[in-house]
Amino acid sequence: MSTPGTIDRPATHEPMKQVPTMTPPVSDTPTRHHSGAPESRQNRTREMQLIPEALARAHMRLHRSAGRASLRARRALATAVMS
Repeated sequence: MSTPGTIDRPATHEPMKQVPTMTPPVSDTPTRHHSGAPESRQNRTREMQLIPEALARAHMRLHRSAGRASLRARRALATAVMS
């Protein structure tokens, strides 16, 4: 991405180094009330909202494959001990 920073993760926290168009004076901005999410979360996209769900699915997939590998190892050990 070529954006210097987002609302949640600004490029710098020093007020003198910020882009002047990003932070207008308080007196110039009209007061608005959003009925939905807080203002810092307004730039969320659908893909960003789906990231935790995708991570959970990947984690469960890895967990299942690890469980299958563990069962295969236990089965191989049991057959080696019996013979």
